[in-house]
Amino acid sequence: MPSGSATPGPPSGAVPGVRPLRIGPITVDVPVVLAPMAGVTNRAFRRLCREHGAGLYVAEMVTSRALVERTPESLRIIRHDPDERPRSVQVYGVEPTTVGAAVRMLVEEDRADHVDLNFGCPVPKVTRRGGGAVLPWKRDLFAAIVRAAVGAAAPHGVPVTVKMRKGIDEDHLTYLEAGLTAQDAGVAAVALHARTAADYYSGTADWSAIARLKEAVTDIPVLGNGDIWSAEDALTMMRETGCDGVVVGRGCQGRPWLFADLAAAMRGSDVRVRPGLREVAGVVRRHAELMVEEFGDESKALRELRKHMAWYLKGYAVGGPLRAELALVESLAHLDELLGRLDLDQPYPGVGAEGQRGRAGSPKRPHLPEGWLDSRDLSDAFRRSLQEAELSVSGG
Repeated sequence: MPSGSATPGPPSGAVPGVRPLRIGPITVDVPVVLAPMAGVTNRAFRRLCREHGAGLYVAEMVTSRALVERTPESLRIIRHDPDERPRSVQVYGVEPTTVGAAVRMLVEEDRADHVDLNFGCPVPKVTRRGGGAVLPWKRDLFAAIVRAAVGAAAPHGVPVTVKMRKGIDEDHLTYLEAGLTAQDAGVAAVALHARTAADYYSGTADWSAIARLKEAVTDIPVLGNGDIWSAEDALTMMRETGCDGVVVGRGCQGRPWLFADLAAAMRGSDVRVRPGLREVAGVVRRHAELMVEEFGDESKALRELRKHMAWYLKGYAVGGPLRAELALVESLAHLDELLGRLDLDQPYPGVGAEGQRGRAGSPKRPHLPEGWLDSRDLSDAFRRSLQEAELSVSGG
């Protein structure tokens, strides 16, 4: 762990309003969840985060159809380290029977201790098929999927949670109804990314929506997601909304030590990780080694690592040409050579390394199936197309 890392403070709960998070039989001492991010939260990155802090770490989204068909990529996505507990998997699906079958596979074969359902993805290849953030608009379909997952997991004592957005756009909000439906269906917690599908990742998350969901959903934990770039942001969200925990996505990209900050803050400590560039380079090298172990192919592993370079180096004086070379790194030896050319004596750059990172962009008109907004009910024609819809979505 980089120097200046969080040291153990008082027990969780020392900060007013901060308590251990209980998701069914699972207790998470620090109420922090790593958001599943496609191409990011693989086994390597989860280990890196676990080495720095505490919380619940969710694997990349995997499609229910791919799990049922046991595709090699889906089986890689749900693979966990032997010491990774609880093992958390996020499942995407648009057809209740397939989602139920996928969850049944996970629990009967002891491949997961916690299953999260994806109703938050805003990307067009998902929403144009009626999935992700736009699916709760079809309330009966949403309820059927959640019930199928809970029904499959319950006999094995595995909790199911739901992650969702506010709705399609400000004129088609679904989160309050969906939260109550999920609670009634037996989920163990709900998480809200306080943006709509139309917002994509732009603008400022509407934390007031998290507060409204917390007021409506009273029997299970409510988690907040959106614009948590620091430990202080997490504490502020919990104080302002009353939510039971936070879900961290883009804020930890290139900063796995954010989980050390979060653990410290929630234990009442003001110690924060402020790594110099030498320490950052060491984490990058460790990440590369874990990626090679994950993929078993050095070339593929380093290609997958490229996207992380700009995140790790945010705020540090690196220079355009060297940044460009790091974004095209090809091997561990190449990485070592490039890291050796950095001014490794640079201290932590302060505000330049903090704040927003990852994709943001501008609001987008959601891509929807034809006639999707005409009714809250599912048409027979679309019901017949559900099986085909999952085949078009990657993620295993």
